[in-house]
Amino acid sequence: MTALASLAALRDTGVWIFDLDNTLYPASCNLFAQVDRRISEFIANQFDIPFDQARIQQKRFFRDYGTTLRGLMVEHGADPVAYMDYVHDIDVSGVQPSPLLTQALDRLPGRKLIYTNGSTRHAENVAGRLGILDRFEAVFDIAAADYVPKPDPRPYATLIERHAIDPSRACMVEDIARNLAPAHALGMTTVWLRGEKDYERAGVEDGIHIDHSVDDLPLWLAQVVGLDTANLHQTNGG
Repeated sequence: MTALASLAALRDTGVWIFDLDNTLYPASCNLFAQVDRRISEFIANQFDIPFDQARIQQKRFFRDYGTTLRGLMVEHGADPVAYMDYVHDIDVSGVQPSPLLTQALDRLPGRKLIYTNGSTRHAENVAGRLGILDRFEAVFDIAAADYVPKPDPRPYATLIERHAIDPSRACMVEDIARNLAPAHALGMTTVWLRGEKDYERAGVEDGIHIDHSVDDLPLWLAQVVGLDTANLHQTNGG
């Protein structure tokens, strides 16, 4: 199948599932740097330890459990609501609307959902800033996943059941490659938004669970729906 034919086939997708952070907005917005620091602050405050020590704990939790929150819950019974409220209390003014992304979403066929390891409040805050919140049918957040993060297969199954998704007609878009493996195993088409950080690339070497690798999501979606990207890409605020 040619590249153009492969893109054209995506126009029959019934459900589009988008990750939020560093996916619907570019990583250059650097929101995660704020979240990352606040996670360390939360741990330091929670256990009355120095910031540097909290940082070490944070990275261990992420490595061992997939998210820092999961580690805090499993090992210390942390309150997930208090954690989410604290770490997502950030400035999102660096996120700029992308006219190209908006137009592509408007023309993209099928239902659209956000699936995030973050909170619905955070998703609404960011997608609202992007001006695209009303393009999505629902947000499936970490609470809906019973605080079990990607790439654990269980919340993917919950997502499918709760939103009546046919995986064979669904497409999932993610910036963390390993998070696409369960989606691929269920029969979804997968799209990896390339990154260079180790946690973003983990799983790339496996290869077979990634159907499309892209560098610019708004531009790629515009190509999927057949927009004139030569003219519209100049207006992409992302």
